[in-house]
Amino acid sequence: MISIQALFLRGERLLRSLPDTDPALEARLLLFKAAGLTEREFVTRPDRPVSARVERRFLKLVGSRLSRVPLVYLTGEKEFWSVSFSVSPGVFIPRPETELLVEKAIELSPKRGGLIVDIGTGSGNIAISLAKSLPSAKVVAVDISRRALKTARGNAERQGVKNLTFVLGDLFAGLRRLRLQSRVDLLVSNPPYVALTEWQELEPEVREFEPKRALVPGVTGLEFIRRLIKGGPDFLKPGGFLVFEIGFGQSGRIPALLGPGWTDVSIRPDLSGIPRVVVARKA
Repeated sequence: MISIQALFLRGERLLRSLPDTDPALEARLLLFKAAGLTEREFVTRPDRPVSARVERRFLKLVGSRLSRVPLVYLTGEKEFWSVSFSVSPGVFIPRPETELLVEKAIELSPKRGGLIVDIGTGSGNIAISLAKSLPSAKVVAVDISRRALKTARGNAERQGVKNLTFVLGDLFAGLRRLRLQSRVDLLVSNPPYVALTEWQELEPEVREFEPKRALVPGVTGLEFIRRLIKGGPDFLKPGGFLVFEIGFGQSGRIPALLGPGWTDVSIRPDLSGIPRVVVARKA
C-alpha cells in the first residue's frame, strides 16, 4: 500500500500542470477529502499507509481537478468570514472580496439589530455571516434557486443560526409576499454583474461549472443592479441603506444609475484597490 506522503507527492506532481494554482495546497486538501485526514494526521503520520480505495478516490478527485472542476466543488467547503461553508455544484462559490460587503453592512446596521435582507443569497455566506455577527437583527435571505436555498439552509443549521429566514423568489418577489414594503433597514446583495463578453473570457472553472445566472445578468452586466436600485426604495425604510457589490470598471456608471432617490453615495475599494462595494441611503 502507498503511504500518505507518497500519494500526496503523486497528486502534487499531477496538479503542477494546472495554471495559477498551488499544487501542494490543492493536493493536500483533496487528500484530506479522499482519506478523511486532518492536518495533524497529515503532518505527524506521513508514512501511514492508505488503502487502495482511498488511493482511487484521491486520484479521481485529482483527475476532476485536472478537468478544471473548481477545487471548492470537490472539497465541498469554502471559508468565508472565518466560517466554513458547504458549497455544492450549481451554487455560486463565495469570494474573499465579498467579506468587504459584510464588513460594511455591519457598520451600517442599526444598533437594535433591525431588519436586513440579502438578495441572491447563494450558499448563504453573507446572510449567515450577518446573522451571526448581529444576533439581535432579523435577517431574510432570498434566492431564485431552490438548490442554493437548500445549501444555505444546511449552512445555517450547521452554524446554529436562528435569526434567519429563507425565501424563494426572483429579487423582490418574495419580499412582497412577506409584505416587507418600507420595513427593511438594510438591503444587501452580491448581484450578478459580469457582462456577457467578460463571461466568455473567464477561466474554465467559472465558465463551465459555476451557475451562469449567478454571474451574468445580461449583455452589459448591469441589468440586475438596475433592478436592485429601482425596486429597493419600495422596501427600505426612509434613511435605510442599500449595499451591493460591483465589478471591475463599473464604478463610474453607478452614480448615474442611482439618481436623485438616493443620497450619501460612496464606493469602497477592496484590498486590491478595485472599487467594490457601493453604499447608498434612501433619500
